[in-house]
Amino acid sequence: MTRMSIIEDAREVVRASALIELGARMQVLESELALPRDRLIRLYHEIKGESPPKGMLPSSADWYMTWQANIHASLFYNTYVFLKDSAGCSHLDALTKGFRLYREHCAHNGLEMQLDLTRAWTLVRFFNGAILQLTSCRRCAGKFVIHKYDAPEGKVCAICQPPSRAGKRAKAKPPRPMPVPLDSERSPAG
Repeated sequence: MTRMSIIEDAREVVRASALIELGARMQVLESELALPRDRLIRLYHEIKGESPPKGMLPSSADWYMTWQANIHASLFYNTYVFLKDSAGCSHLDALTKGFRLYREHCAHNGLEMQLDLTRAWTLVRFFNGAILQLTSCRRCAGKFVIHKYDAPEGKVCAICQPPSRAGKRAKAKPPRPMPVPLDSERSPAG
C-alpha cells in the first residue's frame, strides 16, 4: 500500500464518520464512499452503537412538493448549491456542511426538521437526475423546488403563498364546566 492510499483511506473514514453522525443510511454511505460495505457496517456500529437500519430509501420527488417539505427542501438545496458553486466545496462537503447549516437553522428558530440527511441526499440526486429544478418566486424572487417539467413562469413559493390551512391547529375544545352539585349532594355547611 502506498502512502497516498493510506491517507485517502483515512479521509474516507473521516467522511464516513461525519455522514454516520449526521444520520446517513447505508445506501448513502455505499454510494458516496469507496470503503467496502463490511467496513462501513463496522464503522456504523462503532459510532452509533447499533446496526445500520434496513429498509428502502425515499423514492418519490412528490414528497418535496408538500408545503413544509418544499420550504425545507428549498432552504437546504439553496445552501447546498451556494456551498458547491460559490464556496467551492466538493459535493460531499457541500452535502454535509449544508445539512449541518440546515439543522442549526431549524434548531435556532425552533422549527421541526422536515429533512433528514437521507432525504437531503435524495433531493440532491433528484436534481442531478433532472427530476427537480429550482425556480424563482414571482413575489419574493427566492428560489424554490419544483418538478423539472412544471412550467416555472408565475409560480409562487410556499412561504409567500402557504395553503389555506397552513399553521392552523385543530381547535382546542373549551374546558368542560365543573358540574354543579345538586342541593341533595351538597354537604351541610357547618
